[in-house]
Amino acid sequence: MRHPVIFIMGVSGTGKTTIGQILSTTTGYAFFDADDFHPAENKAKMNSGIPLQDDDRWPWLKNIHEFVVSKSALQPVILVCSALKQSYRERLANAIEESCTWIYLKGDFDLVQQRLNERKGHYMPSSLLQSQFDALEAPEDAVTIDIAQSPAAIVAEILVHLNWPQ
Repeated sequence: MRHPVIFIMGVSGTGKTTIGQILSTTTGYAFFDADDFHPAENKAKMNSGIPLQDDDRWPWLKNIHEFVVSKSALQPVILVCSALKQSYRERLANAIEESCTWIYLKGDFDLVQQRLNERKGHYMPSSLLQSQFDALEAPEDAVTIDIAQSPAAIVAEILVHLNWPQ
């Protein structure tokens, strides 16, 4: 039996980690952040203001996919990941598509830029935001949530889409 997998995606600064953690606390699903799977080389590149390329991302996505497949065999999972391109999302959900729900946290450039400028201690500089928007292929098969709302409102909207008892 495969347990549910909730992928929360969007560009850096949309609140994926915050929303994922709140949703995990609310649902009891295990929470994981794809940032924790980046090799040191990827983090160093981004920290230096160099955007990642597909060649940098494929091994990272492979590791995340294997982890999610393994974990979701045991328990429900929430994984936050930029998953900017359709091909990345297909790789992450390969062989577990029927168990997956995609949540797309969508915000306009100025709002996300403001959030990134206020964020401290993260390896992803705001100078890379445009490269993320340039790479973003907005999903057609995801629940799209406007990030201009409060985290509580965002989580409440996600719970409605999940048919979670209120």
